[in-house]
Amino acid sequence: MSTIIYDSPIFGPVHSRRLGISLGINLLPKGGKVCSFDCIYCECGLNKERRTKNPLPTADEVVEGLESKLLELKAEGIVPDVLTFAGNGEPTLHPHFPEIVERVQKVRDIYCPSAKMSILSNATQIRRPEIREALLLFDNNILKLDTVCPTYINNVDRPQGHYDVVEQIACMELFKGQCIIQTMLMKGYYEGHDLDNTGEAFVQPYLEALKRIKPRAVMLYTLDRETPVMGLEKATPAAMEAIAARIRELGIEVSVSY
Repeated sequence: MSTIIYDSPIFGPVHSRRLGISLGINLLPKGGKVCSFDCIYCECGLNKERRTKNPLPTADEVVEGLESKLLELKAEGIVPDVLTFAGNGEPTLHPHFPEIVERVQKVRDIYCPSAKMSILSNATQIRRPEIREALLLFDNNILKLDTVCPTYINNVDRPQGHYDVVEQIACMELFKGQCIIQTMLMKGYYEGHDLDNTGEAFVQPYLEALKRIKPRAVMLYTLDRETPVMGLEKATPAAMEAIAARIRELGIEVSVSY
């Protein structure tokens, strides 16, 4: 099994299917994973297999690493399209997340003001007001919602603490459209569970949730790399485009990556 684990707070730049030339910001420990989900499709691997005793990077380490990398890229004539908080788990779990976001924003404004700030978050911490406030500083506040079915979430996303999808949707509404919903579509089987979330039983409730959240956009994607468990398969392009068409009927912009 091949997995991706980053060994520094700053990584890349990499070409993102959804965001362009992306310079990554990893707020989790080097060489290990810390996440409030344990998704069976995660490119970083399963939580239990990626535990580490390495500490979280400090705010100074993140900011100084970013400044150094941006100066290096400038010398090479490279300007990133986006600075993306992602990496070895869930960025909002860092205890100094709001401070780091504000400081990164200032560095961005100095060194690459044209770059967008983005975050890939599983949204498990958005019930906390200080996290919501920090997320509103991002140009692309990308929040995960794979489905509204609790059973599917428990089998696939596997929350590692409190998670109530009804509460999640209500908290997403609080962003008043200043968010992008990211949804993994796939099929296959795992431990006897059918993982196809492209059928009507999943899609209709999901569309109802989008009506409430009113996101700025939706990102539909499917498996792109090797997964830590066997039996997972890509959603078909036809199924993904059919769902995208129904989202567009709601007046919501959609991107599809397959």
